[in-house]
Amino acid sequence: MNNTLIINPPKKKAASIPVNNLHPFEGHPFRVTDNEEMKSLTESIRTQGILSPLIVRPIEGKIEEYEIISGHRRLYAAKKAGLETVPALIYAIDRDAAAILLVDSNLHREHILPSEKAFAYKMKAEAMAHQGRRSDLTSGQVVPKSDANRTTAKIGEDTGESYKTVQRYIRLTYLIPEFLDKMDEGNMALSVGVELSYLEPWAQNAILEQCEINDCTPSYSQAFRFHKADRDGLLTDAVIEDVMREEKANQREMFKLPMEQIRKYLPNANPKQAEDFVLKACEHYRKFLIRQKSRDER
Repeated sequence: MNNTLIINPPKKKAASIPVNNLHPFEGHPFRVTDNEEMKSLTESIRTQGILSPLIVRPIEGKIEEYEIISGHRRLYAAKKAGLETVPALIYAIDRDAAAILLVDSNLHREHILPSEKAFAYKMKAEAMAHQGRRSDLTSGQVVPKSDANRTTAKIGEDTGESYKTVQRYIRLTYLIPEFLDKMDEGNMALSVGVELSYLEPWAQNAILEQCEINDCTPSYSQAFRFHKADRDGLLTDAVIEDVMREEKANQREMFKLPMEQIRKYLPNANPKQAEDFVLKACEHYRKFLIRQKSRDER
């Protein structure tokens, strides 16, 4: 993966900027969450200061006001730590170049949510389109498939993914927020989200309602059937209800535990890591009970 940040021309200016003069990049896709990791970052900044300067650009038409390209989390932590100014590197670049830089500077993070990756890829594709690299994923124009593939192939080259995977993530931006949340929580597969993304909001909301009624999420087979029915003009509320009532082959009783409770012990864990941790903890406790029972029987 190529994580090198290149700005052309590479003109920058170091400065100490008041926190009130710094503003989030409009529409940036990466969340700033006040979790254990943020608490650790805040304490580090409180004791050591900001070791890596923020990257910002001047806001057009405003004096000494800046838009953050890289450093949203650091700024949030700095404010919590009580800092009034922060070190920054000022780059005089346009919004499209800044959007590309913002995406590239954040995708190297260890934990990226599917929704963050989806909107980040879309933001970069749109910026590349504005720079003359057209993409049928973001413009309303019909362009040769090879041109669209070249755009997403370039994004994939920078992130270590195929152009098809990039396109599939961009499709997720058409999901309703509730399904995006299910993706981020690890409760719905990428392939399912892609199929549902082709449906109109009314259909997605109808499926969501059935998810809540039946306490489940669609399988890939069900999502594929919804997509096909929609293409054929046959998708209705009744069809959605009938399909979602079907018992899936892998459907079984589930035990649910809020991720907020797990993050007290594993602040940076993804859903799969949290599941492994809980299962190992249960096995450890089971062995403890066996040893305890053995001692009691002596």
